[in-house]
Amino acid sequence: MAVTGRLGLLALFGALVVGLLLPSTTGILAVGGVLLLLVAADLVLAGSVRPLRFSRSGDTSVRLGEPCEVTLVVANPGGRAVRGLLRDAWPPSAGADDRHAVRVPPGERRALVTALRPTRRGDRTAARVTVRSVGPLGLAARQGSHEVPWTVRVLPPFHSRKHLPSRLARLQQLDGRSAVLIRGQGTEFDSLREYVIGDDVRSIDWRATARAADVMVRTWRPERDRHVVLVLDTGRVSAGRVGDAPRLDAAMDAALLLAVLASRAGDRVDLLAYDRRLRAAVQGSSGAALLTSLVNAMAPIEPSLVETDARGMVAEVLQRTRRRSLVVLLTGLDAAPLEEGLFPVLSSLTARHELIVASVADPRVAEMLAGRGDAEAVYDAAAASRTTAERQRVTERLARHGVSVVDAVPEELPPALADRYLALKAAGRL
Repeated sequence: MAVTGRLGLLALFGALVVGLLLPSTTGILAVGGVLLLLVAADLVLAGSVRPLRFSRSGDTSVRLGEPCEVTLVVANPGGRAVRGLLRDAWPPSAGADDRHAVRVPPGERRALVTALRPTRRGDRTAARVTVRSVGPLGLAARQGSHEVPWTVRVLPPFHSRKHLPSRLARLQQLDGRSAVLIRGQGTEFDSLREYVIGDDVRSIDWRATARAADVMVRTWRPERDRHVVLVLDTGRVSAGRVGDAPRLDAAMDAALLLAVLASRAGDRVDLLAYDRRLRAAVQGSSGAALLTSLVNAMAPIEPSLVETDARGMVAEVLQRTRRRSLVVLLTGLDAAPLEEGLFPVLSSLTARHELIVASVADPRVAEMLAGRGDAEAVYDAAAASRTTAERQRVTERLARHGVSVVDAVPEELPPALADRYLALKAAGRL
């Protein structure tokens, strides 16, 4: 490009010399004519962008916040070299470094790598490729755009993965490596042993005791192959932002940790996303394929600014889940939507299934509660106190219906939900 710039400067200098040597009016016309000729010649000599051929390769998925690369191959079947600038345009949320200097000799091809670092979940689709081919003098250029489709799916980041090892260690203690002395509808008989002080008398096996010299008790272990149904409420309440992300993103992170943990426990995990219609469903996946299916199903989901149809959501769960299961509903604890939506149909769900309601709390509320610096801070504290009291009342009402509630800030919700699942396992309620 430096050579091109020098040629252009030499051409302009020559035109000025011609203008100075001729009378004023004639000189101006001469300079204009010379410049027009130079621009026309430069435009003719610039490589054509229309016959260029493009192809893509590279990453098709990436976790939110991580880098990825997409390679664009430019082939020039024309008779002149194409040199200039190329813009590989992507949506702003793709975080693309999309401008490239390009030089493709005739009959050859060049590979250009566009680096992306997405800032939002979902499918990020390439817009178009625009090439500006500059002439040898640098005075004129040809420009054209081409559609070169490519999509990168931005997956949930799964930050809560860091909590998995500690929860798996606790799961191993419940899963037969050390016997658990519990009894309930969600347990399987493990073995017999002698009675010790503190054992539940209901676990005494009287037939085995009659045959032995000591009192014998049954030991139980958590039952495997249970059914866990994760239900994401994608309605209006999920759109509220907590920090830099909507509540839905924090709910997804908690759902992913619980799904992987339950899968490792031998349970079957399904996912439903619902507002006024079914937005996504994952059924029948297990093992390593489960996480892949879940993140791909979650990636394109965005909150809908509508009130969730709780009756339709519960009906969808009951239709898809015949036997007794653990249903985990990730939604808000706002009183009004629950009063009008979930509570009227809650009994039909709790009669057949164990239910956990998990909600994302806003840490800003706790900060506002402590504010007393000025009049505005006092009003903020009063509003935060009212919000906290309403959530507590909703939690107590859900508890009276036998519903477990997990209410925590985004960073604490995933491990808290996993701990509640393990507690249900240990108590024999799963």
